[in-house]
Amino acid sequence: MKPTPLLLALLASLVLPLPALAGDTPAAARQTGADNFYRSPTVIGERVSFRNQYQLEVVGTLYRPEGLARGTRAPAVVVGHPMGAVKEQSSQLYAQKLAEQGFVTLAIDLSFWGESAGKPRHLVAPEIYSDDISAAVDFLSTQAFVDPDRIGGLGICGSGSFVISAAKIDPRIRAIATVSMYDMGAAARQGLNNGQSLEQRKTVIQSAIDQRLVEFKGGASVFVPGTVNEIDADTPAIQREFFDFYRTPRGAYTPKGDNAELTTQPLFSSVVKFMNFHPFNDIETISPRPMLFISGDAAHSREFSEDAYRRAGQPKELFWVKDAGHVDLYDRTNLIPFDKLTTFFQRGLAGK
Repeated sequence: MKPTPLLLALLASLVLPLPALAGDTPAAARQTGADNFYRSPTVIGERVSFRNQYQLEVVGTLYRPEGLARGTRAPAVVVGHPMGAVKEQSSQLYAQKLAEQGFVTLAIDLSFWGESAGKPRHLVAPEIYSDDISAAVDFLSTQAFVDPDRIGGLGICGSGSFVISAAKIDPRIRAIATVSMYDMGAAARQGLNNGQSLEQRKTVIQSAIDQRLVEFKGGASVFVPGTVNEIDADTPAIQREFFDFYRTPRGAYTPKGDNAELTTQPLFSSVVKFMNFHPFNDIETISPRPMLFISGDAAHSREFSEDAYRRAGQPKELFWVKDAGHVDLYDRTNLIPFDKLTTFFQRGLAGK
């Protein structure tokens, strides 16, 4: 049984929400500065791979500042991509910009996405996503040019919640920053601004379980259209925002090799796994490690950064980017506060 178009629209709203919200019309300033495929002239990048605790291969791009002195042990930052994206979408930009400031950085593909292993493809598995981040810390800790006592984590969009989930049980992540964060658990359970009813949630659960059985019996997989492939006059503002990044030359990227698929299309039968994901529970236990939450003040996702900030222990900071929407902070270099991130990690990873 395939989900109905109405149900698919609801599911898409859980992962990459559809409703148009006041204040989400792009401002003129947001139309400039997009540079997702930035290539730094002063940073050395290389493809690396390692295994997480589930023995799945995780693939990433490791960046080092050019001219890093032999024998130097630099601070490092793991960078996680938006939910449903791959490392080539947003996270490599952030990783290079931080590497230009002296950090070793590692932008990873989460398991089941991009070049990383895991089948079925595009499976929602938040516990494994969080372990990927800790596995990246394992990898960085073994590199001769990284100080294992100075490793931080940066999560963009959904990876903000995965970095927090990892940091709660991995004290090696000494400083935690999020940008345009989504609490993927709350988004799945309640939708934006608690816009999803319990009955709607139960409808999603039942349909997902029905589809799971179809796949168990050998039927075709179904994927949530987290970002639509076409837009028309009726396409809501938030979907237009995501479309402008994921389905245009601005940010579109199809992973190479046997796993070549469109990004932002999670496996329908697995989306309900997010409903058991509560990344902000016990977030206060991360203290006294510092936390920084960055969001656009016009972002439809701002409620998640506000919630995390309210619950987190000290030291913590909530930083608003004026006139920025959610996707603006994926790649608009004229809006992304790289200086703020640099200062945060320099101080947070200053060492004992």
